[in-house]
Amino acid sequence: MTVLPRIICILAAVLILGFLLTGCASKTTRTMKATGYCGCGQCCGWERGSWKCLKLDFWNRYVNTGKNKGRPYSGLTASGTTPREPQPGLVSLDTIRRPWMLPFRIVFPWLWFARDGTIAADTTYHPFGTRMYVPGWGYGRVEDRGSAITGPDRLDLYFDSHSAALYWGVKYVTVDIYQE
Repeated sequence: MTVLPRIICILAAVLILGFLLTGCASKTTRTMKATGYCGCGQCCGWERGSWKCLKLDFWNRYVNTGKNKGRPYSGLTASGTTPREPQPGLVSLDTIRRPWMLPFRIVFPWLWFARDGTIAADTTYHPFGTRMYVPGWGYGRVEDRGSAITGPDRLDLYFDSHSAALYWGVKYVTVDIYQE
């Protein structure tokens, strides 16, 4: 027997054993209050310029509320990532629902793969990295927290534009929560 079939058999056994030992993520479903937000100053509590410089440094952003008031605003989430809206990817149900997006998803390679969006939640109930599916918005991971987000039934969903966040508004949706 040659070496190659043995290596393939060993790799297959390792993959099967790894799958059996790690198990699958458990899914729970609950109705949650989901609010839309974006990265603007109104949603995230920052303003341009500092009064220390008489607002002449208008290109800089500063936190204008909370315990970090006056400090520079980075735009990153509490877990240190850049917030993003979910992207369904080339092979998805969204492509079937919206077939006019297919040419764009084929031409632009960065639209081929699905990408989870940013969710802000109370991290005492949903730790960073918890994956969720929100109907009408998509898949996302908990990467942020906010002062107004308290309790296990409260979420903020990131949108790329303020108008999209306002259009979403506040909805009560049935969310699938995947615990790993």
